[in-house]
Amino acid sequence: MEEPSILETLLAVDVYRLLHLAAVFCLAFLLLKAIQLHHRRKELLKALQCFPGPPCHWLYGQVHEFVEDGYDLDKLVAWGIQYPYAYPVWFGRFVAYLNITHPDYAKTLMARGDPKDNVIYSSLIPWIGKGLLVLSGQKWFQHRRLLTPGFHYDVLKPYVKLIADSTKVMLYKWESLVNEQQSVDVYSHVSLMTLDSIMKCAFSYESNCQTDSDNAYTQAVFNLSALANIKLKCFLYHNDFLFYLSPAGYRFRRACEIAHQHTGKVIKQRKESLKEGVADPEKERSKRHLDFLDILLCARDENGEGLSDEDLRAEVDTFMFEGHDTTASAISWILYSMAMNQEHQEKCREEIIRILGDREMVEWDDLSKMTYTTTCIKESLRLYPPVPMIARQLSKPITFFDGRTYPEGCLASVSIYALHRNPTVWKDPEVFDPLRFSPENSAQRHSHAFLPFAAGPRNCIGQIFAMNEIKVAVALTLRHFELSQDTTKPPIKLPLLVLKSKNGIHLHLKKIN
Repeated sequence: MEEPSILETLLAVDVYRLLHLAAVFCLAFLLLKAIQLHHRRKELLKALQCFPGPPCHWLYGQVHEFVEDGYDLDKLVAWGIQYPYAYPVWFGRFVAYLNITHPDYAKTLMARGDPKDNVIYSSLIPWIGKGLLVLSGQKWFQHRRLLTPGFHYDVLKPYVKLIADSTKVMLYKWESLVNEQQSVDVYSHVSLMTLDSIMKCAFSYESNCQTDSDNAYTQAVFNLSALANIKLKCFLYHNDFLFYLSPAGYRFRRACEIAHQHTGKVIKQRKESLKEGVADPEKERSKRHLDFLDILLCARDENGEGLSDEDLRAEVDTFMFEGHDTTASAISWILYSMAMNQEHQEKCREEIIRILGDREMVEWDDLSKMTYTTTCIKESLRLYPPVPMIARQLSKPITFFDGRTYPEGCLASVSIYALHRNPTVWKDPEVFDPLRFSPENSAQRHSHAFLPFAAGPRNCIGQIFAMNEIKVAVALTLRHFELSQDTTKPPIKLPLLVLKSKNGIHLHLKKIN
């Protein structure tokens, strides 16, 4: 048997040394990482030492508490009663939030302009880019100022008819379903309707998504919403690399491509039409209505600079997400609340019929007259806030009214759902009582006790648009249908980025002649 040559021996020694060095490097890296995590753990424990909270597992934290769908939110409410104002919630051993459930604490946090928490909102960035929802600092302030004119009432006024048109398409579909099945999952229909509305209002785009089930963009938007929620709910998918390798990550990237191609096409077409309008002022004056995209394209800062193509797409995609998913949640849960409270439903219907008379359409001036309907809408938003939680990463230390402090860099969240059901703030919080929002009761309430659209400088820029859409959809629905609950399919609350139901929201519909 031949002995190995000197070259082969040297090569074997070099490979051995390389493997040895790689092993040492890996061990050193793991040791350094362990030291960093240990240091992180000590910092978190120190930061949260003055905030008592529920017991947690040494490794999982409280993650194992949130495994039964429908009860996660109720657990936060119960902990808020046991540990007033705020308490820590641990996701594993090294990530913790100070969870706020009282308006005094919420007011202190929301008065600031802290950036959004990347752990929660990063799942959306590949889709919506860095638009107003996730921006912070000076760029956020610039975008907010440029976008604000898009929500002036002169711009919003023509949208009422467009929303009513979309709602009527949905109601027409419901008429054909009433005799075909015992109950209807209104959530799926409302979600299509709000997507249809937002594309008509904000981008003057006729998607026909309510009648065209094969619409690629519509499917992409729904898939992106679902997959972003999957990424948020699965702890392993918080690692972008693991999510990228997963089947869900592949579907997410494909849906992003479709959505971005559509957004780019809409923006390109509008730019071309605006150029034509400059050449032909008469044609521009006869345009259908000034929309959100017009304002984005024409917006200029103090230096005369407009938004870049990347920023344009980010704001369009952000508005698509925020403008349809959250409003769909709000409307669906309001219809559920109406079905659960027949007396209030009938009072709303009487008010709506009195306002509309024989008219089939809702007009701008009708919205301010829906006083009782508005109180019912707000009470449902209290019980079922479309965004059940918001989170911030502190850019500087914060001190609350009771003297307790929380350091820079830490994560804080406001459980809007738990705050809205806090018995120290709301009497009989589980009871549906629209009179809570009568003028006299509203005047006595804490400014941050009711936060369906958040508050402070980072409040929802589109809240007036959302309320208008909700009023139109609820008014026309109650004008044409009586709603009652399907006791065999109660909704299972699913607290994701938006409050949804795991099994849909099933209601019985009875056509009103």
